[in-house]
Amino acid sequence: MKRKWRLIVPAVLLAAVMVTAPLAAQGLRDLESKVVMKTLPNGLKVILLPRHDSPVMSMVTYADVGGVDENQNATGLAHIFEHMAFKGTTTIGTTDYKNEKLALARVDKAFLALRAERLRRPHPDSEKIKVLEARLKTAQDEAEKFVVPNEFTRILKAQGAQGINAFTTQDQTVYHYSLPSNRLELWAMLVSDRFSHPVLREFYKEKDVIMEEKRMGENNPVQRLLIDFMPVAFKASMYRSFVIGWMSDLQNISRQDAENWFAKYYRAKNLTCVVVGDIDPRTAMPILEKYLSRIPAGTKPGPVITREPVQREEKRLIMEDPSQPFLVIGYHRPDVNDPDDVVYDVINDLMGNGPSSRLNKSLVKDKKLALAAGSISNLQQKYPGLFLFFAVPNQGKTNAECENAIYEELNKLKTVPVSKEELDGVKARKKAEFIDQAESNMGLALRLAFNENLTGDWRNTFNLLERIDKVTPEDIMRVANKTFKRSNRTVGMIETTSGKDRKGGK
Repeated sequence: MKRKWRLIVPAVLLAAVMVTAPLAAQGLRDLESKVVMKTLPNGLKVILLPRHDSPVMSMVTYADVGGVDENQNATGLAHIFEHMAFKGTTTIGTTDYKNEKLALARVDKAFLALRAERLRRPHPDSEKIKVLEARLKTAQDEAEKFVVPNEFTRILKAQGAQGINAFTTQDQTVYHYSLPSNRLELWAMLVSDRFSHPVLREFYKEKDVIMEEKRMGENNPVQRLLIDFMPVAFKASMYRSFVIGWMSDLQNISRQDAENWFAKYYRAKNLTCVVVGDIDPRTAMPILEKYLSRIPAGTKPGPVITREPVQREEKRLIMEDPSQPFLVIGYHRPDVNDPDDVVYDVINDLMGNGPSSRLNKSLVKDKKLALAAGSISNLQQKYPGLFLFFAVPNQGKTNAECENAIYEELNKLKTVPVSKEELDGVKARKKAEFIDQAESNMGLALRLAFNENLTGDWRNTFNLLERIDKVTPEDIMRVANKTFKRSNRTVGMIETTSGKDRKGGK
């Protein structure tokens, strides 16, 4: 979820936020008292929150699986299945599933033959590969005859669905949209069918789309840097791999690999469904139980065992490129369940989130070293991840100047207590941001799903304001000294090579 950068006039709006925050907190406690949660017989969790402001509801289906759960030879599977979940079922998206199933088997057979030749050692036969590629294309064309494209999405749109989308991160895969409140049974039926009887049709065609997406992304030099940066920062954790996966894995993953992924991670015990909006839990829960209980229970997958070891020395990565220079600095930090998680959030807002942050004021406004500067504290959450700082040097300025300026600000954070006025301002902005999101049914549904799965309790959605209030200047100094150490950091940068002009600030 993208954060909104706010311009807040300190004397007026800050005071207004501080006055309304207690009222908002009381409102959140009222909302908390209305939440109904039930674990169905198959292990699927259902969370309902009635809000009768308008006759709509927002729904989230949360799968507790992401890129961190992948292994070597299979990176990108979490993202691939997100795409596949829109391809339909044995009854949706097909004109004749019985014959389509046979056609898909022929596609799989053709792909496996092609993959075997591609991977043959010591040398694959290039002429044979051409023949096998043509055979795969023919099989795909035959299977395509049975496909009704985008039928799953069209059904939803015809019933008034808005915001139909999904996303995959390193920690989770989430499907979400909104519907009129009288379409609850339709939603439950579709979720049940989607995760009980999915058909991974157009699989290899969709893989081609994803591979093209990856190629286009790698045209961006900053993305190329980050793709190389993560394996330097992480040497053991699968956070080292981007969610989209490695090209060789994408090329060779089979439909059977994706079906095995589904069988492991898309069972009821690994799913959470959240509905927020114009619903009555007394009448809604029986409907949801009727349909969602049909999803096979499966077994809850265990946590990732591999843990990132303590970093012992600074790591540096320099990428030479004719593009704009860019700097990123990453420090290892604990996961979302660490007692200091909210302190990291406050530090992020203090240092790098928005126009009033220290990095923006120092590097961009005052010293004019950077076009932009900021931070990201929670790119990874389920397991220990990174706290990132970044800067885009201004014309005539260097990565080294920006790097030193960031360290100056971090040293102030470690040695000089944050003033009450500045800390109160940060807390006010964080509260306003949270309240703004909580006013949205979808925003609240996502938070409920995240907290239930990442922190183990949806109730943590409603105690954030209290935890923010408890953060002290001493907490900030303690966490900063513990985290922002030279031995704990990885530095990556794009150094501009000669031969191309680059755009810069004035």
